[in-house]
Amino acid sequence: MYQATFLTLRCYTTMRIIVFSFAIASLLWVQSCGAQSNSSTQKSTRNMESNQSNNPVYSRTDSSEVKITEGEWKKILSPDVYYIAREKGTERPWTSPIEHSKEVGTYYCKACGNPLFKSDTKFESGCGWPSFFEPIRKGSLLYIQDNSHGMNRVEVQCNRCKAHLGHVFEDGPPPTGLRYCINGVILDFEKAATKK
Repeated sequence: MYQATFLTLRCYTTMRIIVFSFAIASLLWVQSCGAQSNSSTQKSTRNMESNQSNNPVYSRTDSSEVKITEGEWKKILSPDVYYIAREKGTERPWTSPIEHSKEVGTYYCKACGNPLFKSDTKFESGCGWPSFFEPIRKGSLLYIQDNSHGMNRVEVQCNRCKAHLGHVFEDGPPPTGLRYCINGVILDFEKAATKK
């Protein structure tokens, strides 16, 4: 009886230590992620207004279709933008500083500069990627049926350069009921001019 009580007490103490250690480790992890997120958000917010001088097709005013080879795209786009835009990749959820950005302005295609979304159509969807309920204009996006990965979805591409942006779903807020779930890596941001 004494031995059974001792083993029960020992198991209980060990369990408490494990739970306590897990709780401390979780708190440290959350704090480090928060600190990392804040510093990366500040750094990436500056990068959202990126200089596209090494990209000859980048223009916020030219609406003509971009026709260049994949080899040329690979030379002018950064590896992460190339992966999303040309290989139809997906960034990890909750990693984009744009997801929680409250800045007022316009979002452009980072591959070619085509205007895509206004910040007043952006909303918090909780899906892990920047979400918008409406494009800046009807002709700015292409809609492609996507049956990859065993799912039936609608892919969204830039209408000017055919870069993969993300997908659109019918679970968004009014007035459209749509949720454009967009990879933040492919978005370039220009802050609206402040009124004086």
